[in-house]
Amino acid sequence: MTLTELKYIVAVARERHFGRAAEACFVSQPTLSVAIKKLEDELTVQIFERGTSEVSVTPVGGQIVAQAQRVLEQTLAIKEIAKQGKDPLLGPLRLGVIYTIGPYLLPSLVKNMIELVPQMPLMLQENYTLKLLELLKQGELDVAIMALPFAETGLAVRPLYDEPFVVAVPRGHAWEQRQSIVADDLKKETMLLLGNGHCFRDQVLGVCPELMRFSQNADGIQKTFEGSSLETIRHMVASGVGITVLPRTSIPQHSEMERNTDSNMLSYVPFSKPVPDRRVVLAWRKSFTRSEAIEAVVTAVGRCRLPGVEMLDLPVVVD
Repeated sequence: MTLTELKYIVAVARERHFGRAAEACFVSQPTLSVAIKKLEDELTVQIFERGTSEVSVTPVGGQIVAQAQRVLEQTLAIKEIAKQGKDPLLGPLRLGVIYTIGPYLLPSLVKNMIELVPQMPLMLQENYTLKLLELLKQGELDVAIMALPFAETGLAVRPLYDEPFVVAVPRGHAWEQRQSIVADDLKKETMLLLGNGHCFRDQVLGVCPELMRFSQNADGIQKTFEGSSLETIRHMVASGVGITVLPRTSIPQHSEMERNTDSNMLSYVPFSKPVPDRRVVLAWRKSFTRSEAIEAVVTAVGRCRLPGVEMLDLPVVVD
């Protein structure tokens, strides 16, 4: 068996589809299928059950896939040890970041990284939390900046900062002059939320779980709408469709929270205490050995100007 064959079976187990797995591995489907059949013949076991619409993993196949994942991770560890022997701060660092953090953190982070470690350029990828977790485990990413909570993954996690949430309303809204807003009041308004897959959507629903229960009012009129990004939602709020909840870093820095406005189109109102927030963390595989690179990212984030957030100095947590 080869490492390539192991990579193929891990991809098929993840995608539950030979075609999508082949795309993820950048090979043709026949090439991937032949390699997997060759491995099954060598092991004299069936790893996958081929259905008409979906591929499933057999019980013994599940054990083989899990072991293959561990072998691939250990192979990456060997490569990382070799890199560290040269210079852990030399060469690109593959950094993932979720969509609701990237646009607001990266401008300052990239600038700080260039100043701190110009010899270590960032290879950046924005994606959903679940996808970033997969890429970390597969070794396609070195580190990722995400928000808790996420499923147990066997990753090392370093808290970076706590970020409060605020309410965005259109100019002229009845709440515009309020000093603060109670989370339970949100269910009375038409709310704009991110679509499924965004962890921030789940965090907002955690602030007011009744939002989905009150997705329509008594007259059957829809009370919640979805947007593809925070910026799209911001424009929808400005146009008067409804209100939304935003992370503090997404608010233009020229605005002041006392009576925050955005280009005379939006107003931002803080929550009453206890203020809902999210914990932003840096995550990486336990086998990743470039610890100096991790520290460089943590230092660079700590130097970012992020109004309203509380920077943290907490130890690493191993999931």
